[in-house]
This record gives sequence, structure tokens and C-alpha cells, in this order.
Amino acid sequence: MLSIRNRIKTIMSIILNIDTSTETALVCLSENGIVIADMVNTHQKDHASFLHVAILELLKKQGIDLKSLSAIAVTEGPGSYTGLRVGLSTAKGLCYALDKPLILISSLEVIANDAKNKYNEPNLLFCPMIDARRMEVFTGLYDHHLRILVKPSAKILDKDFLSNYLNDEKIVFSGNGSMKFQAIMGNKNAIFFETNNLSFSMSQISTDRFNSNVFSNLAHSDPQYLKEFVKI
Repeated sequence: MLSIRNRIKTIMSIILNIDTSTETALVCLSENGIVIADMVNTHQKDHASFLHVAILELLKKQGIDLKSLSAIAVTEGPGSYTGLRVGLSTAKGLCYALDKPLILISSLEVIANDAKNKYNEPNLLFCPMIDARRMEVFTGLYDHHLRILVKPSAKILDKDFLSNYLNDEKIVFSGNGSMKFQAIMGNKNAIFFETNNLSFSMSQISTDRFNSNVFSNLAHSDPQYLKEFVKI
């Protein structure tokens, strides 16, 4: 049976989750890992204007004051350069003003965890992919426990990508960059999955980090771009 202190902590574990790393922006409120409300925006150029309005609207609808938040979580990248700056600057500003802890989460880890929630099999590997224009993606490889097997980086895809793993193991590919890979390869060990519930996935991770007191330093938190910005 939970002590009074632990019961209070569980009730008050309300986290604001922000993801603006891709073409779809996400804002959600979670309590103890359960999504209680979320909003999405599919117009990438509008992420900045959407974000602040969405945060205030969600809080108002749920009757939650900003000061009641336990922490603020945000995807640190990789992904859209502008989107990452918008999301992180908003999260850091709120954390500073409210004196709340900041939780940074890899956008690739969120996508991988979403696929893991669908394919919860211990022998599967997970390869999230975020479109980075043409045949390039931001990607990495994770095991069933979301431990990194291949460090996240920007990769140009070809039919032999991850062949050393695919020859022996099944890999679940997901994210908006995975369709490019599906079009050029045909290995039977490749499974392709369309992202399903990123709000829940991110809430799971942010709650685990909160319960483990894994927080980031506001002054030294920067986007993880993984490659230099090139103006086209």
C-alpha cells in the first residue's frame, strides 16, 4: 500500500509533453504516464503559433494551472531545425519561469517506443526514421529495452542499410522516413509500422525519467541536430 507521501506524488505527477521535431507538432498532458489530453498540428510552418495556444487551451480545458505541473518534457531532436528550436525554447522558458524540471527526450526514442508498444516481442529490434530530405534520414537502432545499438545519426539510405542486422534479426522500421527505405529494399526480416500513438509513447518515457529524477540542465540544454544546417 502506498504511503501518503507516495500517493500525493503520484497524483501530482502531471507532465507537459512537447514535440515539434517533425511535420506534426504534439502537445499533451499526462498524469502518471497516462495521457489526459493532447493536441496536434500538421502544418509545420505553424508550429510556433500553435504551440503556445495549444498549451494554454489544454491546461484550461483540464482545469490545470501552469504552477501545478510537475515537469516539462520536450523532444531534443533530431528533426526539423526550426521545430526543435521552437519546442526547446518554449520548454526552457516555461521551466525557468515556473521553476520546474526539464526532461529531454530523443525524438527517435519516442518513435521507437511507439513501435515497441505495438510489437512487444523481446527478439525484435527497432529502427525509427525521420525524413531529412531526399534519401537521407535521421535514424538509429534500438533493442527491446530501447538501449542504443546503433548511435543516432544522419544516414543516406541504400538497399544494404543495416543488412548486417537484417540478415539475422527482425527489425521494425517506423517514422516518416521509413517509407523511403521500404521502397528500395525487400528483406523479409523488415517490418514497417506507421506511428500510432506518440502522445502515449512520449508520456511513458517522460514519466519514467521523472520518477527516476533524470532531468536536464536548463543552461546547457541544446537541440540535437545531428548534422549542420544547409540552406536550400
